[in-house]
Amino acid sequence: MILTKVSELIGNTPMLGIYIPGTDARLLLKIEKNNPGGSIKDRMARNMVLAALKSGRLKPGGVVVESSSGNTGIGLAMAAVEFGLQFIAVVDHHAAQDKIAVMKALGADIRFVAGTYREDEVAVVERQRLAAELAEQIPGAVFMNQSDNAANAGGYSDFVRETIVQAEGVIGAYVGCVGTGGSMTGIARGLKQHNPDIVTVAVEPAGSIVFGHPGYPYYQSGTGTPAGDTVGLVLDYSCIDLGVQVTDSQAFETSRYIARHLALLVGGSTGGTIFKALELIHKGVLSGNVVVPIADGGEKYLHTVFDDKWLDERDLLDPGVASQLDAWLGKNHWQESSSAPLQLSVA
Repeated sequence: MILTKVSELIGNTPMLGIYIPGTDARLLLKIEKNNPGGSIKDRMARNMVLAALKSGRLKPGGVVVESSSGNTGIGLAMAAVEFGLQFIAVVDHHAAQDKIAVMKALGADIRFVAGTYREDEVAVVERQRLAAELAEQIPGAVFMNQSDNAANAGGYSDFVRETIVQAEGVIGAYVGCVGTGGSMTGIARGLKQHNPDIVTVAVEPAGSIVFGHPGYPYYQSGTGTPAGDTVGLVLDYSCIDLGVQVTDSQAFETSRYIARHLALLVGGSTGGTIFKALELIHKGVLSGNVVVPIADGGEKYLHTVFDDKWLDERDLLDPGVASQLDAWLGKNHWQESSSAPLQLSVA
C-alpha cells in the first residue's frame, strides 16, 4: 500500500518478544520508536490537534502552543505541518538537544523559559506558565496543555488494539513510564477493558511526585512529575495497579545494556521500564506476556545516556546494574536466544 501522508505512518509498530530464562514470562517490546517522529507521543499529539480542530477551539491556520521536553513537541510539529498550522514549543534546558533540533527542522518556533535552573531540575511549572501566557497573547493560538487534555489519553486506542492483536489476546501485564499520565491512562484503561486481570504498572523516576514520594531532581527526560508541579488531570490512578520508582542509574544503565546485548537503542525512560519489569518478573509479581513500550529511541540521547563522560561527570555510572541484569537474564542468554526465542511480529 502506498500512503499519502506522513501521519499515516503512525502506529502499526512491530513487537519484539524476549523470553526471560528461569521464569514463565516474556517481555513484549512494542517498538514505538518506529513512529515517524520517533516516539509513542506521535499518537497523542496528532489526536490532540484533531480534537481541537474538530471542536473548533483551534481554527485552520491557527497556532499550537505546548510545553514539552521534546517528544510531544516533535509530534505536534509534524501535525502542524500536515494541518497547515504554526507550532510554538516551550522548552527548558532539560530537553535533549537532538529533540530540539528535530522540532526546529520541522518548522517549530522554539521558546526557552527564562531563569536559572540546576542541570537536573525540570522547569515544568515555568514552561506551563509561559505556554499559557503565549496562547493568551497570540491571536488564534491554543495551549494544548497535554497534562489536562483528555485527547492525550484518547490518542492511544490504536496502541491498545494493535497490542492485543500482536499478543493474540494474551497479556499478563503492562509496564510503562508515567509523566503527564496520558499514555499510562489511555493504555491501561484499554487493556483493562480487554481483560481486567491484566496487571498495570506505572514507572516514575526516583524524585518524581506522581505516587506521593518526596520530590528531588532527576535526569530522566520526558517522564515523571517534578517537585513543585502538580500531577496532570489526565492521569487516572484507578486503572493503575502498581506505581514504582526507578533511579537514573538503573534506567540509563539498562538502556546501555539493551544496546550492547540486543542491538536496540532505547531512551532512558524505556530503560527504566525494562529494569522494573524484569525486577517484578523475578519477584514473582508479573508473569506471562509483559508488554513494555519502547517509548522512544536512544538515538536522541547519544550525547547523554550513551556518553560515558557525561554519565561519569554526574555520578550516574553504576556497573552493578549490568551485573543485576546479567543475573536476571543469564550471561549467555542473548547468544543462546539468538537461535530460538527472539521473534518479531507485526500487526
